Amino acid sequence: MRSLFISQPGCQLSLDQEMAVVKQGDMVLQRVQIPLLEQILVFGTSQLSTQLIRACLRQEVPIAYLSRMGYCYGRVVPIQQGYRQLVRRQQQLQAEELLGAARQIVRAKLRNSRVLLMRQQRRKPLEAVAAAIQVLEYLAEQALGAGSLSQVMGLEGAGAASYFPALGGCISNPDFSLTDRSRRPPGNPVNAVLSFGYQVLWNCLLTLLEIQGIDPYYGCLHQGSERHPALASDLLEEFRPGIVDSLMLQLVNGRVLKVGEDFEYRQGGCFLGEGGRKKYLQAFVQRMEESVASSEDDREPRWHLLTQQIKAYKQFVYDPTLAYRPHLIR
Repeated sequence: MRSLFISQPGCQLSLDQEMAVVKQGDMVLQRVQIPLLEQILVFGTSQLSTQLIRACLRQEVPIAYLSRMGYCYGRVVPIQQGYRQLVRRQQQLQAEELLGAARQIVRAKLRNSRVLLMRQQRRKPLEAVAAAIQVLEYLAEQALGAGSLSQVMGLEGAGAASYFPALGGCISNPDFSLTDRSRRPPGNPVNAVLSFGYQVLWNCLLTLLEIQGIDPYYGCLHQGSERHPALASDLLEEFRPGIVDSLMLQLVNGRVLKVGEDFEYRQGGCFLGEGGRKKYLQAFVQRMEESVASSEDDREPRWHLLTQQIKAYKQFVYDPTLAYRPHLIR
């Protein structure tokens, strides 16, 4: 089973017997058998024919429409059984089971942060980065033994306090700097890039959770509310270093983003301007379309990693005796 991610603008998707055909103008980009499809995600202004939508409904292939920033406008899904059963199982998870998943998520975030710094350290050794690597290794080991959610969050916070200054040390472009993480509002251009990137990725995770039938408002690490889908924030933690933080370094050190052109200051903070958002989204889509090794010893777009991880959480919900396995980068 595979996912179909349509990120090129102006595509037309139509039905040809049992095939979903993706065209851009007169050029055929993809042909995929509908029985082999798991989901279709459409970013931007591409269009699907009514015949294809009906075929997807018959085959129980959900379709989601998203903005270029990953915000989900809505979904087209067949009427199916089992959704409420899955939600009930989520709500029946015991506190210790949820704590176990929270431990795994924070441990993965700390380990993934460490791996990213190690990669940068091999390119340009820095004493401060080496020290942060040791701190993150220690905190990751402590995470599995945390006795409460507050302890887990404390370890995550200690990791962030060590990680972000070290990440700032990996910035080679003198126009940019990062000494700590500021969010609401972002305090400088690097924080603006990170905040925007986290929001885009969070939107994508929220959509995929909905497609998989998981209640995104019932998490294990962050506090949920009617306005905060906590589980999307939970799973985001595992992907921050490998996707968003590394892309920030690529765009900043590669001088793709420019301080004088791509940022704007308002409401006491710094934000990506229209040109900066366009550059970021183009690079983000390219990054997510890159092929990576999947758990099935096959190569799939990086988008597949998000779906794969949500399925891992779904498996944990159905059988909590199988500990949740988080996403780890190498």
